[in-house]
Amino acid sequence: MTGAISNTSPLVYLYRIHAFDWLPKLFPSVWFPTAVARELEEGERRGFDVPKVHGLSWLRRVDPRSVPSEWLTLDLGAGELSALALALEHNDRIILLDDGLARRIAGAAGLTVWGTLKILLEGKSHGLVEGIAPLLHQLKEAGMWLSDDIARRILTLAGETSHDSAPGHG
Repeated sequence: MTGAISNTSPLVYLYRIHAFDWLPKLFPSVWFPTAVARELEEGERRGFDVPKVHGLSWLRRVDPRSVPSEWLTLDLGAGELSALALALEHNDRIILLDDGLARRIAGAAGLTVWGTLKILLEGKSHGLVEGIAPLLHQLKEAGMWLSDDIARRILTLAGETSHDSAPGHG
């Protein structure tokens, strides 16, 4: 499996649902730019529940050489812009993004994009968890916007289509 480059939100959401330790099981290494580290540090300073990203052998800070100037006008945060730029420079890596606009830009650039929900599906397929329905509920509780339709589609992809496992909360 190839390595990954992560924006802030997948790191935070996986940490909050106790699936952060899945990343080194799914990827040999995960890179994050300094802008993501700053966003995490700011979150911690404000009292949010965020992962500590220093001192983990599989997690490494790597910065892009540059960010395309035309992207600077987009409604994206510094972490997303830096992660996208780094992924353009290392397009053999999977980029981890949840933001819709960032995902569209990455897709248009021909990058392989996974979001937090794809990581849950991969975690299940690799035997890291039996079912992801409880994790979808936890993601909503952790602040991720997740429509009932998307939750149903993810559960169908995970082979969890019983009515008992639908997370509800719209």
